[in-house]
Amino acid sequence: MKSRFIRLFIVGMTLSGVFSCATTSTKPLVPGELRLLSLLVPEKEKINVNVPFVANIRFEAEGNPEIRSACFFFAEDGPHCFKVTEVDYGSPGTIKMQIRTKPGARLLECYVLYAHDGKIQPTNMVRTYLNTPPSKR
Repeated sequence: MKSRFIRLFIVGMTLSGVFSCATTSTKPLVPGELRLLSLLVPEKEKINVNVPFVANIRFEAEGNPEIRSACFFFAEDGPHCFKVTEVDYGSPGTIKMQIRTKPGARLLECYVLYAHDGKIQPTNMVRTYLNTPPSKR
């Protein structure tokens, strides 16, 4: 039974990786546009519930669009949006956030809201998997 679960988990992770790559557009960005590349959690094996941890959102942009907030889903719970305070418009750019997770949350998904042509626009969504402690029952 355990072997079957592991195989199913590996297949799911592989398909998730394939489909997440397939959904990111490769067309050129227009001026002011923002596209997320990845969501990285540097110390994901050390995450504790309700303790802030760093999430790095890598992006590419044409120019320096005004980034308003980053929104997170914790295993489909959300969105929980936070004001962005630290942005590096390098190549690629990076948004650094301090966020907290809930018990048992394994999947962390994120999108960013930014100003483009006078309107607030959402970016594409990126995701990563966490090693959070299971929820206590």
